Amino acid sequence: MKLVSHSSLTLVAVYFQLASAQQAVWGQCGGIDWKGATTCVAGTVCQYSNAYYSQCIPSASATGVSSVSSATGGSGGGATPTISGGLPGATSTAKLHTIAKAAGKLYFGSATDNPELTDTAYTAILDDNTMFGQITPGNSMKWDATEPSQGDFTFTAGDVIANLAKTNGQLLRGHNCVWYNQLPSWVSSGNFNAAELQSIVATHCSTVVDSWDVINEPFNDDGTWRSDVFYNTLNTTFVPTALNAAKGADPTTKLYINDYNIEYAGAKSTSMQNLIKSLKAAGTPVDGVGFQFHEIVGELPGGLATNLEAFTALGVEVAITELDIRMTLPATAALYEQQKTDYQTVISACMSVEGCIGITIWDYTDKYSWVPSTFSGQGAACPWDDSLLKKPAFDGIVAAISA
Repeated sequence: MKLVSHSSLTLVAVYFQLASAQQAVWGQCGGIDWKGATTCVAGTVCQYSNAYYSQCIPSASATGVSSVSSATGGSGGGATPTISGGLPGATSTAKLHTIAKAAGKLYFGSATDNPELTDTAYTAILDDNTMFGQITPGNSMKWDATEPSQGDFTFTAGDVIANLAKTNGQLLRGHNCVWYNQLPSWVSSGNFNAAELQSIVATHCSTVVDSWDVINEPFNDDGTWRSDVFYNTLNTTFVPTALNAAKGADPTTKLYINDYNIEYAGAKSTSMQNLIKSLKAAGTPVDGVGFQFHEIVGELPGGLATNLEAFTALGVEVAITELDIRMTLPATAALYEQQKTDYQTVISACMSVEGCIGITIWDYTDKYSWVPSTFSGQGAACPWDDSLLKKPAFDGIVAAISA
């Protein structure tokens, strides 16, 4: 019988301990709170998927996301993980709502919509109330969804999101009551006289009382009033009519006027400020102004904080209500880096203004962004990509909140 030395037995034992500590193909090999093996068997690599999950896959299949070979160990991703298309990803594992609350804001939230709620990977992130402490329904509380025919109110779709927020312990920010778009034809083409339309507006806004964005996008970019069925029939009186009706239905509801391109000084911002002044002078209830911040990478205006403060000086609070920052596709590492800077700049403006109470991104992921279908050739506007992986923009947000 061949004798085996003690040192050889030790080496064999060590070998088997190492082998047993390696994860088999398709097994998990990393992620937040993962306690198992972080290396993979020969011929496989530990491929980063997201902060919570890395997986051992055959080496030949490792594409599109960062990978760590079995020889290097670790949970995958390294200091700067790459995500879809080999582009850089985020490094922070912070929870956005948690750190925003700690920094004195009321919430950090996301828009959502009913169709994507069947996507369990998507809802796993959305439902995390430490990441998103507030949600806004993108479409299910608009006029065409809630009163498709006169007096026929339906809240089925809206209630799904309202109940989701309640279940998750999240704030619900309603959107919206009076808007020129997504109107049912009975409103836009009803040929009502002023008294009739005023009654219709009052009835709708006193019923859809969850809708905090009571007035949505009333101005053109040059600061003139938008020509729509409400202004053309009622002149500017539709604004106090809607606000008074909403306040009468629920005195605790905070009433907002929401618009885009008012985040920088100019004719539109001036018109909105003048509207707030006139409403305040008349005793009409108005609590806040929503800034949509639908921006383009590398094209942010200056003076954002100064402009936000111009509104809070009028006695209203402000919020960033629909933030996204789009780019011309295809996305590149340089565009992602500029997008990170731009997100940090926008969030920093809100963080520096005491009366800026919170931030809502207009859905958190490119997978369900409205941008590609609206702006030809543009997209990648959200902090998560279409594979639900965090982009450098996420790190920009964290840096701004944590500063």
